[in-house]
Amino acid sequence: MSTALTTRQARERRHRRIRGKVVGTVERPRLAVYRSNRGISAQLIDDAGGRTLAGASWINLESFKGSKVEQAAEVGKLLAEKAKQAEIEAVVFDRGGYLYHGRVKALADGAREGGLRF
Repeated sequence: MSTALTTRQARERRHRRIRGKVVGTVERPRLAVYRSNRGISAQLIDDAGGRTLAGASWINLESFKGSKVEQAAEVGKLLAEKAKQAEIEAVVFDRGGYLYHGRVKALADGAREGGLRF
């Protein structure tokens, strides 16, 4: 008798597996992505110090019109701007157990376009 995982449990399991390998430092923080049905958000986290250095969310976008993929790209660019203000250039990407596809990929591409290296 096998118990099937829910979609959320499967994502959390993948996320735990990724977190075993990906660690953020002050010089190279972890870019953690969270995706919901309505929007997407991302944070730059220093795991050594246990603090968030910068963050951006779809809620921070003023009067944005467009698809959720375009929204994710804008959040990526916004995060890159905030990272520049915090003097961060390189990050480690943590997709949070989500597939690197669609909105997650758009956010990563937007952050790269904004000048973040990973």
